[in-house]
Amino acid sequence: MCRKLILVSLAIICLFFIFGFEIGAAASDQSLVSFSSGALLIETSPEYSSAWGNIWMMDENPKTGWCCPSGKISNNVLVIELAEKSEFDRLEFDTGYVDAKGRGAKDIIVELSNDGPTEGFTEIARVSLVDQEDKQSFPVTVDKSGKWVQLTIQNNHGSSEYTELMDFRAYGKQLTKTPLPDVSGTYETNYNDFHLRQEGTSVTGCYEWDEGVLNGGIEDRIMKFTWLEPGQKGPAIMVFNSDGEKFFGLWWYEGREDSQGGIWNGIKKSEDVGGCPHWGGGIQEQMTGELLEYGRVRLYGINFDYDSDVIRAESKPTLDKIVAMLKSEPTMQLIIEGHTDSDGTTEHNQILSQQRTESVKLYLVSRDISSSRLFTEGYGESMPVAPNITATGKAQNRRVELVVKE
Repeated sequence: MCRKLILVSLAIICLFFIFGFEIGAAASDQSLVSFSSGALLIETSPEYSSAWGNIWMMDENPKTGWCCPSGKISNNVLVIELAEKSEFDRLEFDTGYVDAKGRGAKDIIVELSNDGPTEGFTEIARVSLVDQEDKQSFPVTVDKSGKWVQLTIQNNHGSSEYTELMDFRAYGKQLTKTPLPDVSGTYETNYNDFHLRQEGTSVTGCYEWDEGVLNGGIEDRIMKFTWLEPGQKGPAIMVFNSDGEKFFGLWWYEGREDSQGGIWNGIKKSEDVGGCPHWGGGIQEQMTGELLEYGRVRLYGINFDYDSDVIRAESKPTLDKIVAMLKSEPTMQLIIEGHTDSDGTTEHNQILSQQRTESVKLYLVSRDISSSRLFTEGYGESMPVAPNITATGKAQNRRVELVVKE
């Protein structure tokens, strides 16, 4: 029987940011078929269980992966929709952590289409893997671009019960840049209806499950937020499809971000945001509520130029909400905290996080908030909230937080 692995990559999801999404890294550094790059599963092959589902081939963690049901060892097919039209120059596969010898996937066909998820596929690679080995790399020599990837796992190394593939990665470059429409609306999800309001790069909302509310940010097709329910909270990452009508997400309990995430799927049912009796209905209200109740709030709607302390224009609506909140709470003093992942040197990350907190402070002061109410602290990579082993774990760590000063 396939074991349930505890350690899982934290999918954002993700991609890009120290305070928001960090744009500008070389395309080849990020697997274009990963959950964290905005790729979505369109068609899944049969799965042993949710803990061994197709999605775990896309999380960039070699210790988690897919396993077929008992006996369904051959010709397993899945289709992945890429975030953008792309071309590949290299493929990688992991089988080092399969449960037993002989279960690792062996012969695999990789195809690419620009016509749709069910037609127009052209073979770009046919590979043969060795059993129980990670980082098996293969060049792509076929000149083909597309937006849909079809993976056919033909067989394994001898097991009559299970075929397993722990991770699939594809490197190259994205050829297009398609803006995501406003995602505000009501979504039908596995945690009941999900009401989402987007204002610039910030998102707030609620869901009809245990008085849940959320506060976060969005860029491209990736949304990160903190969910809160009475007595508990945690992070989540969602990936939208290109028209914003559907998302796939993962969530965790705070303090347990290195455990296997829960799955959170949604399909838009209405453009109307709607609401919940327990939700204030806006970014300012949500920030204020979290600060008054918890003394701390994470913000994912503040974005900077790559490796810079220059605030991007899209972030200003979120900053203006902080201004409005501080004016409505005239006695509140805030510490602006900056946090990074572990990429780069410790010294550089420390300096950059401090510089960015100072940029936020300067903006607030320019909007008539007294500097005596604002304090800054750059923590660099010293206070991770998730493992720095995958793109999505790093995305959780790149953040800004506001803390009420006692």
